[in-house]
Amino acid sequence: MPRSYPDRPMVGVGAVVFKDNEVLLIRRGKAPRLGDWSIPGGMQELGETVFAAAAREVMEETAVGIQNIGLIDVIDAITPDAQGRVQFHYTLVDVVAEWQSGEPMGGSDAMHAEFMPLHRVPGMGLWSETQRIINMARDMRGI
Repeated sequence: MPRSYPDRPMVGVGAVVFKDNEVLLIRRGKAPRLGDWSIPGGMQELGETVFAAAAREVMEETAVGIQNIGLIDVIDAITPDAQGRVQFHYTLVDVVAEWQSGEPMGGSDAMHAEFMPLHRVPGMGLWSETQRIINMARDMRGI
């Protein structure tokens, strides 16, 4: 199914991964938001659970293994074109996880990956929904 002008929503999974008081961020290697900072994630595959998709995408994009996954929130990302037709429609399922293994490095869809101190995250220019999701994950962890 094409990503633009789809006939139904596409499911994407994102992960807020913590290591102590740092969060794993990537610089996006593909559109949308090419070059922007974000959390790792990608498309759920047929037959794959949301949590398995999160673990796979984090490993593919950053070489980091994760554990202790929980649901944060679901975002409806619907982008109309100039005529009001739905050009993009993603259902984004975001989860929280803890670092288990590996050192971050950019992979598949990420040009760069690193653990960022939490105090630096608000100045990273993140999409407002990504910042909200990270804040919710911080609240869930009590930090």
